[in-house]
Amino acid sequence: MFRQIKRFFSCLKRLWCERVHTKEIGKNLFLIDLETGGIHNIVASYVLKGAKAIIVETGPSSSICNLLSGLKELNVKAEDVSYIAISHVHIDHGGGASTLLKLLPNAKVIAHPKGVPHLVNPEKLWLQAKEVLGNVAETFGEPVPVPEDRIIAAADDMTFEAGNVKLKAIETLGHASHHLSYYDHICRGIFPGDAAGICLSQFDVVVPTAPPPFCLDFALASLEKLIRLNPQSLYFSHFGNASDAVKRLQDYALQIQLWADIAREGVKNKRSLEEIRERIISEDKVMRKLAGYLKSYPIYVKTVLENSVQGFIEFVETAQS
Repeated sequence: MFRQIKRFFSCLKRLWCERVHTKEIGKNLFLIDLETGGIHNIVASYVLKGAKAIIVETGPSSSICNLLSGLKELNVKAEDVSYIAISHVHIDHGGGASTLLKLLPNAKVIAHPKGVPHLVNPEKLWLQAKEVLGNVAETFGEPVPVPEDRIIAAADDMTFEAGNVKLKAIETLGHASHHLSYYDHICRGIFPGDAAGICLSQFDVVVPTAPPPFCLDFALASLEKLIRLNPQSLYFSHFGNASDAVKRLQDYALQIQLWADIAREGVKNKRSLEEIRERIISEDKVMRKLAGYLKSYPIYVKTVLENSVQGFIEFVETAQS
C-alpha cells in the first residue's frame, strides 16, 4: 500500500510536464487515453465537460496519473467534477476510483448497488482479479477502499445532472451482475462499459468480453435494452467511440450467440478450452482476422482468448446442470 501511495504522489509531481492524448468526440464530450501499462488504445476514460463535469470510468489505479494529466489538459478543475460514473467494479474500470476521489472534493462515485460493497472493501475483488487475470492484475494495480458516504447506488433509469451535462444510468447485466451503462442525452450516445464487447478501433471490429460468471441471457436482454434507445454512438471503455451504434449492438448479439453455440457443442463433446477457442477462431470471421493480433498482447491473451472463452464454457455448463 505504501509503495502505491508513494508512486501516486510521484506521478502528481510530473503532472505539469506530462500530457496524454485527449480528443474531443462530441459536444461537451472528450476521450482520454489512459495508456494503461504503457499501451495506447486499450483503456479509456470519458469526460462530459460543461459548467461542471462528469467522468465516466476511472480505469485502473495504475493509470490515475494519466487520467489526471488528461483532466489538466482539458482544463477541468478538481472542484468542478460532480460525478465519477463507473460501469462496474472490475479493476480495469473502477479500480482507480478511491485514488481519484482524494483529489476531487465535490465528486461522488456512481455504481450499481451490487458493486458498492466491493468498492467499500475491495479485498475480495483484488484476490479474484489476481486469480482470474494473473500478472495482468498487477499491470492494472490494486484498488483501495472508497468511502461509503461518497458512493451513490444508482437505480435503473436514474439521471445525474452536473450543470449542463447529464447521464442516465441503465442496468445492463450479463458481463457482470453489477453492471451499468450510461446514456448521454446531448450526443445520443451510450457508454456501454463491457456490455457491448471490446472495440478494436484500428480494425473497426468488436470482440467479446465475457469472463466468468458470464450470463448470456442477461447479456442479450441488456443489448436489446440498449438497442431500444436507438443510440447514434457507442463510447467503448475498451476502446474509443464508434458510430452506427444499433447495428454494432445487433452484430454483437449475434456474435456472442455464435460463441455460445460453439461452447455448447464443445461441452457436449467434452472438448478442451483450447479446442473450443480454436473453433471460435475458425468460425467467427472477426476472430479469424484478429487471432494473430490478439495473441501478440498479453492482456488480450488473458482476457479475450482465455477468460472470455471460459466464461461461455461455464455458462453452458451451468445451464446444463
